[in-house]
Amino acid sequence: MSAAASKAPALLRCETLDIAVHECVLVAGLNLALQPGTLTCVLGRNGTGKSLTLHTLAGLRNVTHGKLLLNEREFAAHTRKDIAKQLAFVAQDIEEPFPVTALECAVSGRHPHIDFWQWESARDYELAHAALAAVDLAGFEQRNIATLSGGERRRLAIATAFAQAPKIFVLDEPTNHLDPQHQLQILKLLRSKVAEGCAVIMSLHDSGLAARFADYALLLFGDGTWQYGTVDDVLTEDAMTRLYRTSIRELRWEGGREFVGI
Repeated sequence: MSAAASKAPALLRCETLDIAVHECVLVAGLNLALQPGTLTCVLGRNGTGKSLTLHTLAGLRNVTHGKLLLNEREFAAHTRKDIAKQLAFVAQDIEEPFPVTALECAVSGRHPHIDFWQWESARDYELAHAALAAVDLAGFEQRNIATLSGGERRRLAIATAFAQAPKIFVLDEPTNHLDPQHQLQILKLLRSKVAEGCAVIMSLHDSGLAARFADYALLLFGDGTWQYGTVDDVLTEDAMTRLYRTSIRELRWEGGREFVGI
């Protein structure tokens, strides 16, 4: 994260935001600012509200308490198309109900930028092809997505988000179903988006990868409490032990850190 990024206005911000389900508040009074040029990881046990938090930050759930602002304007002040031009959301599990090809899926990321009744342009297809190649899916353009493996579908979903060309990426477990090679490939690609001035927030289960690739971490404890700060300040043995309710030890190696249960 650059010094300039730390002083830039937030692309996405929430104030005293509550995340609740069935009257159970999982996250209470969340204050978060996603600035350009930053990557934030969300960590927590199963059921602590990671997906619900990301859905809420993407504007897909109603805000019942607190504020959610996109470019310092409340979400309600933006049209859905305007939001889609600025923010891409990748869900944890995606089912495509129609028999489309990988290229058709990827180019659908361009739809927020296309006027009503307008067809995709050569430039739109160029961006879709580039996005597929970036996630190691070159040559898959005419493959029906029903024939793709779980990992290939995951990479296709991320390619579609890349083709969308937003400034904000909200991703729910982007490394889900991926082998180690493609996990690192996707995380490095997300870091390249950060270097271009985008803001990325994503959930992960691997705290070692969070420590390696993220600038900030948001820890969700499931009882309404949360902790947010730089990865150096937040990802500690004590915090990880509390977060996962098991004894955690930190192992350092040249280039990164790992957290293991003992």
